[in-house]
Amino acid sequence: MPSIRILAVGGTIDKVYFDALSEYEVGAPYAVELLEELKLNLDCEVTSLMRKDSLEMDDADRQSVREAVSKAEESLIVITHGTDTMVETAAALQPLFAEADFNKTVVLTGALAPAIFKRSDAMFNMGAALTAVQTCAPGVYIAMSGEVFAAGAVRKDREAQRFVANEA
Repeated sequence: MPSIRILAVGGTIDKVYFDALSEYEVGAPYAVELLEELKLNLDCEVTSLMRKDSLEMDDADRQSVREAVSKAEESLIVITHGTDTMVETAAALQPLFAEADFNKTVVLTGALAPAIFKRSDAMFNMGAALTAVQTCAPGVYIAMSGEVFAAGAVRKDREAQRFVANEA
């Protein structure tokens, strides 16, 4: 069974509430707890790259994600990411596939509500991403809202609070 590298960059999936501040902040990668709760028969390793809200991510952050994907020994990679700029990060990863020997499957996922919330979509999305990374051909994908989308073919519908295919 191939190993799966999970790269955590932050986003709502990792947000925690601090009463003293009356606001949410990005905390430690919640992927570790999700994996423990799911009790999977998979070899997964979690690496925290950064703890940022995706709205705060810039090109340098995306370059860091790209480098981590490129350098990962694993060919199966899941990235937990904030939903607001997940599409931009997926687009930034696509040029890696122009390299002749680059043969990895990368799936970005996240949550519309923090994973610590009872009604969060985090566990569902993580399960979808772990399945997608094992079954999709090499490339970049987004697993959200019960679907797996090819990078470049998806957008976040903020009004409906879900991810949808781009309109033709």
